[in-house]
Amino acid sequence: MPRATTRRRGAFELAGSSSRAWAHAPCSIIPRHIQLAIRNDEELSKLLGKVTIAAGGVLPNIHSVLLPKKGEKE
Repeated sequence: MPRATTRRRGAFELAGSSSRAWAHAPCSIIPRHIQLAIRNDEELSKLLGKVTIAAGGVLPNIHSVLLPKKGEKE
C-alpha cells in the first residue's frame, strides 16, 4: 500500500475517533475533527504543517504563564 494512502487512512481514522470523542453529532467528521487529528499526530503535522484547513479552528492551548502556580491558593 502506498505511503500517501496509509497516511490518508490514518488521518481519517484519527478524525473519526475525534468525532466520536466529542459526541455532539452522530459520528459526523467535520473540518475541526480533521484539524485536531492532523495537528495531534507528529508525522501528519510535519507533512501538512503549512496547510490551512477552512473551518478547522486552532488547537486548544493555554500558555503556562497564565496558569496558576502549584500550591498557590486564590
